[in-house]
Amino acid sequence: MPAKNDGPEADPKTKSEQTRALILETAMRLFQERGYDKTTMRAIAKEAGVSVGNAYYYFEGKEHLIQGFYDRIAAEHRVAVREILDRETDLEARLAGVLTAWLDIARPYHEFAVQFFKNAADPDSPLSPFSPESEHAREQAISVHRELLAGSKSKVAAELRDVLPELMWLSQMGLVLYWVFDRTEGYERSYRLARRGARLTARGVALARFRVLRPLVLEVHELFTDFLPGMTKALPDPNSKARRDGAG
Repeated sequence: MPAKNDGPEADPKTKSEQTRALILETAMRLFQERGYDKTTMRAIAKEAGVSVGNAYYYFEGKEHLIQGFYDRIAAEHRVAVREILDRETDLEARLAGVLTAWLDIARPYHEFAVQFFKNAADPDSPLSPFSPESEHAREQAISVHRELLAGSKSKVAAELRDVLPELMWLSQMGLVLYWVFDRTEGYERSYRLARRGARLTARGVALARFRVLRPLVLEVHELFTDFLPGMTKALPDPNSKARRDGAG
């Protein structure tokens, strides 16, 4: 008969997840206290009470720790927008609520974001919102816009239902860029931009009901997916179906 255990052993996976979370939480705190550039992986490991090798086992470097920050923001954003998406059906109100909710969540991290923006602006950096490493957070953000659009009372042509959420997310990235450089009190201009951007986007979606304007929307999306790194494989080529149909 096998020996009876006196008590349950710690699940290695659970312990691993706990260690990873500890390193991430420590890094986020030190980034805010000391600044991104001045915080080293060695300092993070020491503060977390783990070896430097262990820290690198879970995260290849500081850049990869930021992915945890991206994922956290994305998760908090999904929770924050729940009320507005459950309550509103007007597209402008839904989009304005989603954008301002992001600004609310990101507000405590403004100076932190300014510090590592120069790294995120590098297209070869894992911090880029278009990098392969950012795919999970990027898809989470796009899925919010997908739900935002699907739950609105606005009528959207079937051929635009896939491309519009990505274009709306790209407009959010424009807002994020503006917010990084915004020095107005309470980031007041960023909030104004979010509300005005939501109004323009809602009008654009309404106009896209007209068949003559749909090719323009598809062409704008194709422009971004052709030239923005990390988005080229986000959706199938919108012309591929037409080519297949023509070939048949």
